[in-house]
Amino acid sequence: MSVRNYIPIDIDDLPEQFEYELDDINYTFEINYNEQGDFFTAGIALDDGTWIVRDWKMILNQPLFFNVMDSRLPTTDLTPMDESGQAGEISITNFGDTVFLYEDTVDYKTDPSAQIPVDSDEIGDD
Repeated sequence: MSVRNYIPIDIDDLPEQFEYELDDINYTFEINYNEQGDFFTAGIALDDGTWIVRDWKMILNQPLFFNVMDSRLPTTDLTPMDESGQAGEISITNFGDTVFLYEDTVDYKTDPSAQIPVDSDEIGDD
């Protein structure tokens, strides 16, 4: 059983665009798949259609948009992860199976068992 809420994404219907509420704000998300590189990208827009970020490469256990400084982004981290600890990267075979895009709202100080697995993608190791 998951300890976090996740955003349901239909990988059989990509690219996918959908609305999702975070921090009491409606955002539009866009999820794409790059078949050549076997990776997923994400975008986020305000409900008026103004894109904040587009084509952000999703990396396992790295919050989306983690180094984008924009006050319009949600304060809740969205992190692709595998709570079972099986995956070492995000791929077409595991996204939506063991890897999900989670609202990372767990306080690791109060629940250390919910920590992100250590053996995961690192920034820049493509």
